[in-house]
Amino acid sequence: MKIITISREFGSGGRELGKRLADALGIAYYDRELITMAAQQANLDEAYVERTLENGVLKQYPLTVSRTLAHHPLHSAGSAPHILAQQHNIIRELAAKGDCVIVGRGSDAVLAEYNPLKIFVYADMDSRIARCKSRADASETLSERELERKIRQIDKARAANHALVASYQWGDKRGYHLCLNTTDLNIESVVPHLAAFAQSWFERRESRNGNSII
Repeated sequence: MKIITISREFGSGGRELGKRLADALGIAYYDRELITMAAQQANLDEAYVERTLENGVLKQYPLTVSRTLAHHPLHSAGSAPHILAQQHNIIRELAAKGDCVIVGRGSDAVLAEYNPLKIFVYADMDSRIARCKSRADASETLSERELERKIRQIDKARAANHALVASYQWGDKRGYHLCLNTTDLNIESVVPHLAAFAQSWFERRESRNGNSII
């Protein structure tokens, strides 16, 4: 099975890269669908679920295994730990269906048993701010300083959520097979090369594993 996970700094273009890569490989792509599905299963507003996950799981929860989060007696269906655990279960269910690219949500660690190709996407702050501004809704009026603060807040939450399921730090190059700096990079032009890399990586993995079922 070919599973690719895309971890990314906010504003680095990881979402675009993941979608284009999935299209190039002809496999399924999951990103915001994970939020939608988690909201539907919990009967919660989608915006609430997204906002809760962006804020991260609070440090006072003394839990380190995602499966435990959903079953702690203090965690209601609308709590951050419960939503996060539910999203992890959805990720496992989708991966079990077949080849796919999954963006974010700690999928690189959640799907460790599949030995996925793990990619981390990053960029310098100026590039990330520019990308966010170019894709912002017309009603958004954040200054560059406010936008940078939001970027850092979301990255901090992603790192905290990732720490609940991974033995390595979010963004640590030692935890990924490929780290890609998208600063001043045309993502569309690099995708064919990335797709070729992915194909080669999976072929080498299968060669090492013989007739692996993964």
